[in-house]
Amino acid sequence: MRASAVILACTLIAAPGLALADPTGNYNVTGRNVDTGNTYHGTVEVSRLGPTYKVVWNIAGKQSVGTALGSHFENDTTIATGPATEKDAGLSVGYINNNSFGIGTYYLRRDGSWEGVWTYGGSQHITSETWTRK
Repeated sequence: MRASAVILACTLIAAPGLALADPTGNYNVTGRNVDTGNTYHGTVEVSRLGPTYKVVWNIAGKQSVGTALGSHFENDTTIATGPATEKDAGLSVGYINNNSFGIGTYYLRRDGSWEGVWTYGGSQHITSETWTRK
């Protein structure tokens, strides 16, 4: 699964003609639990805080809060990761919740949704998540 997730991520960010969009906004989220594989649903809010993004998930009554860096194409061959801009088509997120921490990487898809992979500290598994703008 790790190789397919990396291929998916590279394909999504490297797709020529990919529309660039500011990732800030409110989303519905659907994903798979990294441990059980069960599907979950909730919401995600992305807001800009100076050079970073604040990402807040609300799933099954529990909140996780993250900080993200943005990524976008500088030119045909260079992807820049760093301060938040309205051109960002990728997010690298570190997050915390009640008793855990984790990381995720998300990329803008042609249909305007965001697709990503995530895991939490100490896990040996990764899983996927999709954000659809409300």
